[in-house]
Amino acid sequence: MSDGSISQAEIDALLSGVEMGAGDSPAAGASFSGGGLSSAQSELLQSFCQANVGSFCPSLESLTGKTVSISPPRVEISSKEEFSRVIPDMLVATVIDFEGEFAGDHLFLMAPEFAQKLVNLVSHEDNDQIDDMGLSVVSETITQYVSAQLSTLEARNVQNVSVAPAESVQVPKAMVRFPPQRLCVFTYTVELDGTSYTLWESVSEQLMVRIIERMGGAMQRPQAQVGNSQMGGVNMQMGIGAASPSVQSVQFHPLQNAAGGAEQGNIGLIMDVFMEVTVELGRTRMMIKDILGMGEGHIIELDKLAGEPVDILVNHKLIAKGEVVVIDENFGVRVTEILSPGERIADV
Repeated sequence: MSDGSISQAEIDALLSGVEMGAGDSPAAGASFSGGGLSSAQSELLQSFCQANVGSFCPSLESLTGKTVSISPPRVEISSKEEFSRVIPDMLVATVIDFEGEFAGDHLFLMAPEFAQKLVNLVSHEDNDQIDDMGLSVVSETITQYVSAQLSTLEARNVQNVSVAPAESVQVPKAMVRFPPQRLCVFTYTVELDGTSYTLWESVSEQLMVRIIERMGGAMQRPQAQVGNSQMGGVNMQMGIGAASPSVQSVQFHPLQNAAGGAEQGNIGLIMDVFMEVTVELGRTRMMIKDILGMGEGHIIELDKLAGEPVDILVNHKLIAKGEVVVIDENFGVRVTEILSPGERIADV
C-alpha cells in the first residue's frame, strides 16, 4: 500500500495466521483442504453426528416453533490457517470445552445472521442486535446439542466426559480462541424457517484421536503438507503420533430413541453442576419514602394472592411453580407445574 497503512482485513489475517494478497478476503461457506481421515473413520464420525442430530432436531423445533433440518456434516482435519479462510470476519462463538477424562477445546461458530434468526425465533421477538440475553439463548441452544453428543458418546463407550458451562460472544474471527493443535472441523448445514445457515464445530485433533480410538477407530497420520508459508506470527504445530495405526472394523451400537437420548444427555450434563434454587413468594414496588420509613412490625403486601402457586427459580430463571409446605421445622415447596423448555428459554 502506497500510504503505508494496513486495512482491518489484513490485520485480522495477520492475527489469525492467514496469508492474503491484495483484494483477497475469506469467503464464508468456502471449503478448505482436509485430510487425515480414512473412510472408516469418516463413516464412524458421520454415524456419530447423525445420532446427535436426530436427538437435537426435535429440541430445536420445540424451542423455535419452526421445522428444522440439519444435513450430515462434512468432517475434515484442518489447520487454524485453513479454517480461518472459510469462516466469516464476524462470528458468534460458543466455547463449551470438554472436561474430565477427555478434557479439551470445543468450539462452535456461526454467522451473526444465523444467531440473530435463532434468537428471534426462540424469544418471539424481532431484534436487530444480539445482546447478552440473545447470547444466553445461543449458549442454551448449543448446550442442548452437546448434551445429545454426551449421550451418544456414553452409548459408544466414551464415558467420564462432561462439559464446562457454555459461553457465547460476538467477536471478529481474529479474536476467536482456537486450540494450538490442528482441528477436526464439523461443518453443518442447518435449514431453519426456509433459510440455510452454516454451523461450524471445532474439536482439537488430539482430543478427536482419543475419542475415535475409544469408539473403536483410529486416526491416520496426516501426510506432511509441502510449501506451507512461514509467517512471523502464530505457527501451528502438528501434535499427533509417529506411527500410522491400522484401521479396525467398527462395531456400532444401536441408535437410541431420539427423545430419550436428548433427555439422558441433559441429565448427564447437569449432574456435575451446582445450581442456585430459589422459591419466590412474590414481589412489590415501594416508594423510597416508604422504604426509609419502614420499621419493625411493618407489613409488606406482595403481588401474589394467598394460596396462589409460588415461583421456583433456578439461577434466577423460572422453571416451575409449586405450593409451600412444612417439613418438620423447615419450609419446603411441592412442585405442581413444570414449565416446558420453550417457556423456560423464553424467560432467559
